[in-house]
Amino acid sequence: MIHGAGTTAGDLPDTLRVRTAGPVAVLTLARAAKRNALNDSTVLGIERFFQTLGPAVRVVVIDADGDHFCAGLDLAEMTERDTLSGVAHSQMWHRVFDVVENGTVPVIAVLKGAVVGGGLELASAAHIRVAETSTFYALPEGQRGIFVGGGASVRVPKLIGVSRMTDMMLTGRRYGAEDGAAVGLSQYVVPEGAGLETALELADKVAGVAPQTTFAVLQALPRIAEANPRDGFLMESLMAAIAQGTDDAKGRMRDFLDGRAAKVTR
Repeated sequence: MIHGAGTTAGDLPDTLRVRTAGPVAVLTLARAAKRNALNDSTVLGIERFFQTLGPAVRVVVIDADGDHFCAGLDLAEMTERDTLSGVAHSQMWHRVFDVVENGTVPVIAVLKGAVVGGGLELASAAHIRVAETSTFYALPEGQRGIFVGGGASVRVPKLIGVSRMTDMMLTGRRYGAEDGAAVGLSQYVVPEGAGLETALELADKVAGVAPQTTFAVLQALPRIAEANPRDGFLMESLMAAIAQGTDDAKGRMRDFLDGRAAKVTR
């Protein structure tokens, strides 16, 4: 068993690889010859990985072999599905990426090269995205006579707005690393080859966040952001009271007041 991760190597397809570094688990897309295109076995393997995380894992980093994060759905698996089977296939992707976004641990994606179609859908389910300068984003489904099916129409507009996604779908517009970050597709841009190191540094910081705060950020914050202000303020008050009432929070506050905790500086 991979220490702390909970998933054994035999549980995953050979298109995925897992290793741990302390409280951080690194899940690597290992299909470089196909630009890490996602076939069904890989998507279901991602689900198994997240559903079986051990309690020692506090953060997950999604990395990729080769020059590209993910070029989307494996077109070799495109079959003549009838309407109902097409809906079921799309909902399978929705279910898996929901486990990524709404699971128990923060997820950091290391982006490079192609982050296209289903690759962007996977990346947008992560909580923090680190883009190397080689990164480019696209939704080519619009140019192929089809529509996104892995959650992009819900998640991507939350990052960049409906009008920008409309432009990507209808004109085939691509965003590079810098302009992608400017519109919200990533939070960080780093030199080529520095993505994983940066993500691991961020993961170490995230792993040190109090469990009650992590829970609030992952579970309450998205709901508050989507709520009307009246309900949002109430949820914020309740979550603030729950978090500050924990023994962990009280201990951290005592450390701060006694000068034992780091202060925010420039």
